[in-house]
Amino acid sequence: MDDPWPTSAAGERRESGVDLHLDLPSGTPHGRRAGLERALREAVRGGRLAPGSRLPSSRRLAAETGLSRGTVKAAYDQLTAEGYLTARQGSGTVVADRPRGPSAPAPGRSSAARPPLHDLRPGSPDVASFPTSAWLRATRRALAAVPSAAYDYGDPRGRPELRAALAEYLGRTRGVVAEPDRIVVVSGYVQGLALLTGVLGGAPGRTGAGPVVGMEDPGLPFHREVVRRAGGRVVPVPVDERGAGADLPRMDAVVVTPAHQYPTGVTLHPARRHALTAWAREAGGVVVEDDYDGEFRYDRQPVGALQGTAPDQVVYVGTASKTLGPALRLGWMVLPPQLVRPVTEAKLYSDYHTGAIGQLTLAELIADHAYDRHVRAARLRYRRRRDLLVARLTGAAGRPGVGVRGVAAGLHALVSLPQDGLDEAEALRRAAAEGLAVGTLGEHWHTAEGTARPAPGRPQGLIVGYGTPGEGGYPAALAALTRVLRA
Repeated sequence: MDDPWPTSAAGERRESGVDLHLDLPSGTPHGRRAGLERALREAVRGGRLAPGSRLPSSRRLAAETGLSRGTVKAAYDQLTAEGYLTARQGSGTVVADRPRGPSAPAPGRSSAARPPLHDLRPGSPDVASFPTSAWLRATRRALAAVPSAAYDYGDPRGRPELRAALAEYLGRTRGVVAEPDRIVVVSGYVQGLALLTGVLGGAPGRTGAGPVVGMEDPGLPFHREVVRRAGGRVVPVPVDERGAGADLPRMDAVVVTPAHQYPTGVTLHPARRHALTAWAREAGGVVVEDDYDGEFRYDRQPVGALQGTAPDQVVYVGTASKTLGPALRLGWMVLPPQLVRPVTEAKLYSDYHTGAIGQLTLAELIADHAYDRHVRAARLRYRRRRDLLVARLTGAAGRPGVGVRGVAAGLHALVSLPQDGLDEAEALRRAAAEGLAVGTLGEHWHTAEGTARPAPGRPQGLIVGYGTPGEGGYPAALAALTRVLRA
């Protein structure tokens, strides 16, 4: 067969993958060589060409710049002599390693900041246990089967393969009433919450300020800020031992964590579940169910999703952040029929659609039941960590009042402080001395209007995550926590 690229040899075509942009002056051949040297030198100094970057061959760069090959080769030789470039046998010419001065710290982060020695902050799973091999196998299978159209712009609701897989999985494992056409795939919970807030703010008949959104108190401050930045006004919904309160103020939506309230860990009482859905039906409001760690329940059967009892009033939101890893940015919303179209349109104008490759891979992982196997293995691993946490703190802390609550499910626990005067501030000071990072209950309370602190008299405690540390570092982290709580 004739070569479809007759203008270059096969080896030259392989080199065509190395592109290089240079601003070269016009002039005599000698002046152009000096200009090429100066352009390359400035690109290296300025960081546009990083150490180890491969340069085009002299033949290729000569063809692209209109210079002779001898001129390009002479420039390469000069910069190699100066130490800017290195000629490697079999690898061509690359940018040489050069000593660097101290780099500037990232915005918002102190140059002195260091990762904690022991990380027991809540919110993340053990990302070291990500199922890399299963994910790679699922990716290969998924990409081998999909049509080329999968790489084009797609449905804002998400890939049909993933929506179909989620409908089956969520119905089977969480009791969610889900049809693929009512599912919208989003880039994580934060995007889903922001989209919903914007849609509720633009609901027919609404004028003036954005929607009023009830959010649990205590709850995650970051999520409250997401709602505010999307145009909503946040009102607190107090949480007690039965979960979110049933005496709801006048509002458009309420966001709850029924299966495992964050951060207290309580499960929403059946009477409260009924009251929430009754409020939504009578007031025309929307309940947003954040099922952030519903797969991880240890001491009894999982509590079914609230959405299954009122699919026309509840928006179910789930993600792969706790089961696989936050880096995937994969989440999903199961919507009441009246919200499907406006949320889909909001998603379209937000980012068009979530990345298709990750969606296809997750769909394959679910269909092959590799996702179920990974979740079961993770559940056993986290249960062992939970049991060790409870044993260490209740048996070895040695101070009255230390208790561990909210551990029937999830990846975190609420640890009450001793009754002999240790408060959150002192606990954090001791934790810092141990190189230990933990969360506090105090940072999760809604703040009073115009203040940066919650109202005085609120309960205190530590929020301890047992998902983040690797298997090897977890016992040492617990030992540090025990020392913090001791006299």
